[in-house]
Amino acid sequence: MEEEHDATGALGQSELLFQNLVRSVHTSGPVEVLEAADRYGAAIGLGKITVHLVDLQQRLLVPLTGGPILDVESTIAGEAYRSDTLRLVEGGADALSLWLPLKDGADRIGVVHIRTPAIDEPRLRRCQTLAALLALVITSKRAYSDTYVRRTRARDVQLRTEMLRAFLPPRTLGTRRGVSTAVLEPAYELGGDAFDHSLTRDTLHAVILDAMGHDLASGLTASVAMAGARSARRNGADLAELTENVERALVTWLPERFCTAIFATLDLSTGVFSWANCAHPAPLLIRRQRLVEAALERTPELPLGLDGVVADTTPRAVHRVTLEPGDQVLLYTDGVTEAHDSEGRMFGLERFADFVIRAASADEPAPETLRRLIHDIHEHQRGTFTDDATIMLLEWTPGGAVRGHL
Repeated sequence: MEEEHDATGALGQSELLFQNLVRSVHTSGPVEVLEAADRYGAAIGLGKITVHLVDLQQRLLVPLTGGPILDVESTIAGEAYRSDTLRLVEGGADALSLWLPLKDGADRIGVVHIRTPAIDEPRLRRCQTLAALLALVITSKRAYSDTYVRRTRARDVQLRTEMLRAFLPPRTLGTRRGVSTAVLEPAYELGGDAFDHSLTRDTLHAVILDAMGHDLASGLTASVAMAGARSARRNGADLAELTENVERALVTWLPERFCTAIFATLDLSTGVFSWANCAHPAPLLIRRQRLVEAALERTPELPLGLDGVVADTTPRAVHRVTLEPGDQVLLYTDGVTEAHDSEGRMFGLERFADFVIRAASADEPAPETLRRLIHDIHEHQRGTFTDDATIMLLEWTPGGAVRGHL
């Protein structure tokens, strides 16, 4: 009975310490939060706690409070990030080294490193709870603080890129019924590519944009188009109304600019995928680890922003197909398939689709697939990007049987 009383008392003390930590985050600065978490860890018997955020190109894990920068591809920390699972290794004499994914919902933002003399189920749960809290706090505070952003950038960002990135959502979002994940490059020199996605109770919304040119006006065009899409969506517009709203915004405010785009929704209950294609490359459908040729190709339509310039008053078409469980839909800009090597060979549609298919057959999480894919395209072009390259991957998993971990 005495041992049971001591255990209950210790548990109560740890809960009190955690409550104090949660209360303190509201009045703590970006670095002070991490210091408070470290003090909490020491109070419950843990060793040093370090947070590493992934850099803008998902190549490095950068510590926020000192320590070495770690490579995503070749370290235990990177393995935890890539696989989206915890890793436990020996950390020296009488110590274990625990690496936990740091996630904002479904979006991977880094890893947490915790040193501990021993590990059992209650201690592991506390470590996981602490990682979840830190992810929420970092996500909240980086919205108004430059501390975290500066640490995850390797060099200066161009003005047009800064404007576009201010509009971009998290790279990944999803539920057990579906996921949307995206990547885009060149990370520091974006021209006119952009993406957007959002979740309501039963609907996954997705947008991909490619504005003409590679200057500040291109970034402004993409930003206005994205704002027009969000405004319409949040006012309850359907896809046809949303597309019309974006058209009006561009014609009104940027009459000499245009962009291509796809606006799409995925009904997470029924699997109905709906989309309007405004002169953009057709989406790709991958089913049972193979590309379904021309499944989502439809009659081409004009880019957005040409209303009044071209005499075509035909309403935008909204197309619909019903997906099967496990289907994947790829949205992309032409900078992906038209990326070329030193001999002029294009990356191409076949290689693009095959990369995703092989990753799916290996049960790789969708965000990791796109991280590796955009790096493969980068290497194909000898380490440069001659055009913006953006990829979105949507998966419908109504039974909750997602690949990897969300």
